[in-house]
Amino acid sequence: MAAAAGSAGQEKQLAPTLLSFFIYNPKLGPKEGEEEKKILFYHPNEVEKNEKIRNVGLCEAIVQFTRTFSPTKPAKSLHTQKNRQFFHEPEENFWMVMVVRNPIIEKHKDGKPVYEYQEEELLDKVYSSVLQQCYSMYKLFNGTFLKAMEDGGVKVLKERLEKFFHRYLQTLHLQSCDLLDVFCGISFFPLDKMTYLKIQSFINRMEESLNIVKYTAFLYNDQLIWSGLEQDDMRILYKYLTTSLFPRHMEPELAGRDSPIRAEMPGNLQHYGRFLTGPLNLNDPETKCRFPKIFVNTDDTYEELHLIVYKAMSAAVCFMIDASIPPTLEFCRKLDSIVGPQLTVLASDICEQYNINKRISGADKEPQFKFIYFNHMNLAEKSTIHMRKTPSVSLASVHPDLMKILGDINSDFSRVDEDEEIIVKAMSDYWVVGKKSDQRELYVILNQKNVNLIEVNEEVKKLCATQFNNIFFLD
Repeated sequence: MAAAAGSAGQEKQLAPTLLSFFIYNPKLGPKEGEEEKKILFYHPNEVEKNEKIRNVGLCEAIVQFTRTFSPTKPAKSLHTQKNRQFFHEPEENFWMVMVVRNPIIEKHKDGKPVYEYQEEELLDKVYSSVLQQCYSMYKLFNGTFLKAMEDGGVKVLKERLEKFFHRYLQTLHLQSCDLLDVFCGISFFPLDKMTYLKIQSFINRMEESLNIVKYTAFLYNDQLIWSGLEQDDMRILYKYLTTSLFPRHMEPELAGRDSPIRAEMPGNLQHYGRFLTGPLNLNDPETKCRFPKIFVNTDDTYEELHLIVYKAMSAAVCFMIDASIPPTLEFCRKLDSIVGPQLTVLASDICEQYNINKRISGADKEPQFKFIYFNHMNLAEKSTIHMRKTPSVSLASVHPDLMKILGDINSDFSRVDEDEEIIVKAMSDYWVVGKKSDQRELYVILNQKNVNLIEVNEEVKKLCATQFNNIFFLD
């Protein structure tokens, strides 16, 4: 017995990793000997040419083969002992493939490492969603693949794919992907009516003063309060802001309200506004007013916009202006002088109001359960399972096995249209409850000793009454 424990002590868990990621179009190299022309992007690039061609050919064959059984819905994923491949066709004939190595348990037998691949650990739905987000994020900053082909053929498309994915793939942290990647939801900031109206009137005033602004979005504490964009565009922009742009600009925020960052403001009106995208120093006449471009409504109107993100304390506002109008230094100075002071005051108001509400509701008490809630209609998401997201990782505070159960329940829900409830007794003292009602899903993890099914049900009812009293969950 002791020996077995000893050998188990040397077990090492190796997380899932990205083996390869490629994009191809079978129509680009139809003849024999031209196969390489199909490949638009391939990571890792060091792979030998013939292997790239072989891997792409294999994926093509799998897709064609599955088409014979289901012409409208070809393969989504392929399971093998060592890895799992995910396929996605975001635009006609453009295929994206992501190959993920299965998690491994490394054991030592007679001093040699032995690898055991865990074939059932990865959830198809989670990683298929990650692959779809790769496309959505590319499209947000570059427009569609077809647009690149129209702009300059295969050459331009290859350049754009290389430039974007070379950086983006480094931000995929496959070991911490879970149910939240399936939802890709938006966390909304809870507000009272008066403060919400203040924000609404601030946005109206800004759009009037800065008349070239087409859309506005307003966030506080990384949570969304107001957006003028279409839902799907806001969903992916929100992901970019909260996992990439905001975390990169955390440091100056910590300098606090008395920091001398803006002490040179005229008229003693201190404000803490600054551009997160765009000019770094407004006093330098040579400074460049360059803003990232984004593409929205790509299905019908196809709008190209400049993204201006401006922040004061914990409040951030995104102004989107037509890309055909280049923002000048004068415009940036005007925006800074109008938006800065008002946003600073507004940020203080929201903070004050939020603290009052928090005291009233006593939200600091740690409940006995953790939950994830998602609403398909407005993409609202709320999780007490995830600690703060950093650019590299969104940490779940529960065991990975429990996160996998949540994913499994979600997959079951997606197979049925009716409302449903699933209760699972998990390892040790954990219970996992999934509820689906109308367009809403709620997942609860309880950790209580010696409770039975009826008591678990009562606890979940209590949670619904306190946390979701205005939301109708069917019993």
